[in-house]
Amino acid sequence: MAAPAPHLPLAALLGIGALVAWRLYRRAHKLIMRQHFNPKRSRMSMIFFPLLLLLFLYTSYTHPLAVAAEVGGVLIGVVLAVYGLRHTKYESTPEGLFYTPNAHIGIALSILLAARVAYRFFQMYVSTAAFAAPPQDFARSPLTLLIFGTTAGYYAWYALGLIRWQRSVASSPSVNS
Repeated sequence: MAAPAPHLPLAALLGIGALVAWRLYRRAHKLIMRQHFNPKRSRMSMIFFPLLLLLFLYTSYTHPLAVAAEVGGVLIGVVLAVYGLRHTKYESTPEGLFYTPNAHIGIALSILLAARVAYRFFQMYVSTAAFAAPPQDFARSPLTLLIFGTTAGYYAWYALGLIRWQRSVASSPSVNS
């Protein structure tokens, strides 16, 4: 007879929760401030997020609803990124390129994703049946994939927009955007 899956102690959950809250605070703080444009970071976002999207699509290809949710999320994310890029403040200064993103979109997406992951972990904590489910089921939930697709689509498309802005500034150095 298999032993039931052990639950994390409450102190460990509180510690994880505090770490997640601190990271959300740091991320939200960064999202509302003027940022120096880093082309390497933007290129990494353009590679990393689509690769994760493909990985999740691969693990859920037998679940049409999950695939549709992820693809729909990506489309929503792209639309939000287009909106966010239009409302980003761009600066070309002698010190370099800077931008101030639309804080509301980035913060909302980060909180939404973190809340969904926290909810899934809470589900796993209170339900022994969740421990019996295969680990890939964690990422097959249509709602989780919708939220992740939205977040990944937003950040990948936003990074592409920043790189396009950098190239447009480089091709016309006399124009400040």
